[in-house]
Amino acid sequence: MLLLQGILAGSPLLDKVAALVGEEAYRQNEAFIKIIFSPEEEFVQNGRINVVKVVERLKENGLLSLFFSSPRNVEITFETNGSPQFFMMLMNETLREMGYYHYLTDSVVLNNAGFTWRIQMESEYATDPTALQHELARRGCRILDLERIRDTRWRYLIDMSGAHLKLKPLEPGKKITLKRLVYPRWLDVSRVRKLTLWSLKGNNWYPYIAFYDDSLRLLKLYKRDKRSWQIIMTLPRGCAYVKIADLYSRKNMKAGLSVEAR
Repeated sequence: MLLLQGILAGSPLLDKVAALVGEEAYRQNEAFIKIIFSPEEEFVQNGRINVVKVVERLKENGLLSLFFSSPRNVEITFETNGSPQFFMMLMNETLREMGYYHYLTDSVVLNNAGFTWRIQMESEYATDPTALQHELARRGCRILDLERIRDTRWRYLIDMSGAHLKLKPLEPGKKITLKRLVYPRWLDVSRVRKLTLWSLKGNNWYPYIAFYDDSLRLLKLYKRDKRSWQIIMTLPRGCAYVKIADLYSRKNMKAGLSVEAR
């Protein structure tokens, strides 16, 4: 922020705007920016700048371009104080739903300050913070802050205090069929206490079932080195999610499973 000292006087909101659009763009549009961000109180929530709302206003007025003239290497850093395992799962799921499949992990850091995950990818545009917030909100997360270091480098601070997997909870007394299980399947079991699983015809299922709490901490692991057709289990106390897989190969359960919750 040293370059912005002297431009702005005592306005954290306008400091944030200047950091997002860049010093030159801010100088050129200063009068207009002060108009569209007035009153400033509209962009502050619980004493914190609503950075997503700021980005929306900038985009609406053509002051923030996220597109490049040609594909470039984009670096995105995500930071959180939540569970690293849960965060990685949520973010990978979020990025896939936004259409990002080809990205590489540049670094992963866990220390007393929290958890940081940095990725890189080739893209024709920078990640849209409003689209990212939309997908994160569907998982109980929100963007607390963001920093545009330069056009191709962004940093996000994510609050995951209310995080949850985007799954429909199983209801007691309901039976469902999971078809084409070519990948491990996650279930929200927060409302039930017992499960009965049936392997459908055509499988060679060797069960691998993991039980997690609501922060994706592993509570229990069930493995069976024997072809199985039916399993009845009582969930461990505090269990919120179950991951169902095969001990050896995804192909072993591709015909699917039936699940009854109680």
